[in-house]
Amino acid sequence: MGIDQQSLFATNSDYETATRDLATDGLWERVFTVAPLVLVGSKDTDGTYDLAPKHMAMPLGWGDRYCFVCTPRHRTYRNVERHGGFTVSFPRHFQIVQAALAASRREADGTKPTLAALPTFPARVVDGPLVHGCYLFLECELDRFVDLDDASLVIGRIVAASADEDAIRDPDRDDAELLHRLAPLAFLSPSRFAALDDTQSFPFPASFRR
Repeated sequence: MGIDQQSLFATNSDYETATRDLATDGLWERVFTVAPLVLVGSKDTDGTYDLAPKHMAMPLGWGDRYCFVCTPRHRTYRNVERHGGFTVSFPRHFQIVQAALAASRREADGTKPTLAALPTFPARVVDGPLVHGCYLFLECELDRFVDLDDASLVIGRIVAASADEDAIRDPDRDDAELLHRLAPLAFLSPSRFAALDDTQSFPFPASFRR
């Protein structure tokens, strides 16, 4: 029996969604999207360490892969390509200024003096920096690059992970209270941020399975 496409997508006269067409060129500058904000650490050619904020970053699946979007034009990409690893620090909402400083342009000599404002400590497995005060830390070995038209997906395999005790979920502790105290930092691309301290449980259907 065939499917009646008209009935599948029949409109309800009680609802109307008014939209305006947007050009795909510059699309993400015209609307807000919610993303995490992380600090990716890598080792520079001179043996010093670099930190760069990234919001196009996420777990890749439910296993030990983590990825972020970068470009071969950036120092982070070249550092990861050269040394084969990177770190990820998840800043708290009160570290927004530190995260912003990590986005500063480099000086003519290639240095980024603003990084002195970010206190760091060495990762345990990967040769890279982690940022003091953050709530979650990942250490990743490079898995692969996936080249896109104007950027690349940098995929790492997580080889070590740690978190602040207050950030770890516990069956005996309410998730809402944990998040209220933690207030994770979110980036509302392209230009705003928020502290997520008011959250609700997602209404999964009873039949939902991952």
